This record gives sequence, structure tokens and C-alpha cells, in this order.
Amino acid sequence: MLTAAVMFSLSWPITVISLVLLPIFVVPARRIGKRLQEITREAYNLNASMNSTMTERFNVSGALLVKLFGQPDAEDRSFRDRAARVRDIGVTSAMYGRAFFVALALVAALAQALVYGLGGYYAINGELSAGTVVTLALLLSRLYGPLTALSNARVDIMSALVSFDRVFEVLDLPPMIDDAPDAIELPRDARSIEFTDVRFSYPTAQEVSLASLEEVAVLDTTQPQEVLRGISFRAEPGELVALVGPSGAGKTTISQLVPRIYDVRSGAVLVGGHDVRTVSQQSLHDRIGVVSQDAHMFHDTIRGNLLYAKADASDAELRQVIAAAQIDDLLAILPDGLDTVVGDRGYRLSGGEKQRLAIARLLLKSPEIVILDEATAHLDSESEAAVQAALARALQGRTSLVIAHRLSTILNADRILVIDSGKVVESGTHAQLLDRSGLYAELYRVQFESQAGLSPVISAD
Repeated sequence: MLTAAVMFSLSWPITVISLVLLPIFVVPARRIGKRLQEITREAYNLNASMNSTMTERFNVSGALLVKLFGQPDAEDRSFRDRAARVRDIGVTSAMYGRAFFVALALVAALAQALVYGLGGYYAINGELSAGTVVTLALLLSRLYGPLTALSNARVDIMSALVSFDRVFEVLDLPPMIDDAPDAIELPRDARSIEFTDVRFSYPTAQEVSLASLEEVAVLDTTQPQEVLRGISFRAEPGELVALVGPSGAGKTTISQLVPRIYDVRSGAVLVGGHDVRTVSQQSLHDRIGVVSQDAHMFHDTIRGNLLYAKADASDAELRQVIAAAQIDDLLAILPDGLDTVVGDRGYRLSGGEKQRLAIARLLLKSPEIVILDEATAHLDSESEAAVQAALARALQGRTSLVIAHRLSTILNADRILVIDSGKVVESGTHAQLLDRSGLYAELYRVQFESQAGLSPVISAD
């Protein structure tokens, strides 16, 4: 403002003509800024897509699947096409930025030419001195310099807002599972599990994901299907309850509601008589241990994976749980012992070794409640026997919810719940259910009697 006031005092006609060109700064900044926003958003989406592809398809398991199905060339073409588009976007963005800079420089040069042209005319006619003309030109450069910088800043801010939009979209998404304001600590002696008329359907796409973060954003307008329809049962402290039934019946869903991976739509899940929604998640997870069908291991040492359950455990405690999990023979032949790196997802260990290491981790945590989700699935007979021996130690004295896969697990259950279409259709011991000639007996007849040794699979979610 001070520069413009000084210029007005020297020559208002030249100042007015110079300021007429100011709107030209606004037009390209607005147009190019919007275009750069679109380009930047597309670049971010493509980069996210490429990162997703590299993580999903170019890792060990993904690359193996690609090779086995003979799709390396197709994946290579797809990745090259997206990489080429990222390259083109980079070139386009650079060209827009350069064109914008040149346009602003051209406007400033045009304004300088007008000052010198009109000022020279006035100087020839004696209305202005040559020094005043030069002063006006210098003041004009002081006026247009900040305006050029502000225009560039506007374009940069509009491009940066794309990143902020994505970040704030994530930050503003409320967590689906959160502690209640008055959440209490779950008591240490909480050992029972109770489901009371539980109904559940999985969250819709709009509830769990953000369209801007999806590689292919598809609006899902279908109504969620009810997975559990009035489930009610109680597992007493120290009791082993097995869940069996056809694939997709809802067994894994039931196991996920206990540690509150999801919240029920209606009804209640109680642990030790407390609704899981009224206790803190930390205290709930401290009381529950889970061994899944595919035991996940971090790319860390055996020690590091075990200490994830109890950070301050001593070497003596580690070796004790390793022995209880029937994996001490493996530890004895490893050159680095506890400091052996297991690799990404534990790929350097066999399936049975990973399962036993997961059980050792469970034993180190020493929870009051244990959930086993197909813990012996896909294991050979030798590995199954070792894992079953480890499970016997892990389940001793603990309340256990077991998704049955092997008959030996079912035979040891205090009670078997047969789940079908989201409902408990039968309940009892192995012998009782066989006598009733219901769904359990049919599963037994189809899946067990045809196989020797009574050691095949019941079902898997």
C-alpha cells in the first residue's frame, strides 16, 4: 500500500494504468491452481495404487502367486502403465508451473514497458522528469514482486490442500471401536464368557473405509446381511467350549466379538459379567489371548516375537514357555537360538513351528481367557500332535473358546455348540450330539466316518 501511495503522488495516470494489470495475476493463479490440484490428486491416487500393488503383489507370497498363475507379464504391463502415467503427470505439472511463472513474468514486463513508454512520453512533454520515470519503474518492481510471490504461494497452497484433504479425512473418521467415557478396568478374575441374544452384521463400506483412499471406489448400497441371529450361550470359568458348523456359519465372528474387534448390533457380550463395551479395551485385551489359524510373526527374532506378549520377560521365562509349547527341540538346533530372525510373517519357520511359537507367546501372556481360531488347521499329523500337546498346556485351567477343526479338540471340549446360519442349533457333548442325529451327527458322518483314525476336518470359516 505504501508503494502504491508513493507512486500515486508521483504520477497518478501511470499508477492507474499499472494497477489495471493486477487482475491478470489473479486469473492464471486461480485457473492453474485448480488444474494443478486435479493433477496432484491424480498423482497421489496413482502413487497409492502403485504402493498397494508393490505391497500386495510384489512381496514374497504375492510374487509366488503371480508366478504360479503365469501372470508376470500382465502385472508388469499394469505396473508400467501406471508408472508411465505418473511420469506424464510429473511432466504436465512441471510444464504448468513453468508456464505460470512465465505468464507472471510477462505481465510484470508488460507493466514495466507501460511505465517506461508512458513515462517517456510525459518526460518528452516536460510533465515528468527522467528521474521520476525511473523511480516509478523501480517502485513498480517493488509492487509486482510480492504479488508474484503471493500468486506462486496460492498455487502451491492449492496443491498442498490435496494432501491436507486426505490427511484430515482420515483424522476426522471416528473410530468404530472406542472406550466409553466411563469405561472401567476389567477385573483380573474375569473368566466367564456370555452371549445374550447377540445379533450382528458387518459394517458397511461407508462405515469402515474412505472412498478417496480406495484404489477402486465403488458405492455399496446393499443392506448389510445379518451374520449372527440371536446367539446366546455361556462359557463358565475354566470351561472349554467348541464351536463347529458349516463354513460361513458365523464361528469366527463370534470369536471376534469377545475381544471386541467389532461391536454387536444388539444384545450383549459379557466377560466376567461385564459388558465388553463398558470396560477399557486395554484391560479386555490383557485378559484374552488369541491363536489364529495363520499365526502372524513379525520380521524379528524369536525373542522379539515372544516379548511382544510380555516386554519384561526374562530368558528363563522365555525358555519355560518354549518348552511348554513343544518347540524347545527347534530352538536347540537354531544357530542363534532365541535371536534367530524368523523372517517376514515367519516364513523361515514351518506351519507347525509358527503355531507352536504363537502358543508360546500366548503362554507368556498368561491370559485368563483363550480363543483358538482353527489353531491346528492345515497341519500334518506330526505337527498336529506337537501343537495339540502344546494346546493342552495352554488351555489348562483357562476359559477357552475353540473353533473346532480337528476332532481331537472337539473330544476334549466340555460343551460343543453347533452354529448354523448365525444361530446355535445344537449344544452338548460329542456323545450327546451324536445321539441326537442332528447337524453335528451329519457333519460327523460326512467328514469323519469316511476317514480312518477320526482325525479329519470339521469345518473352517
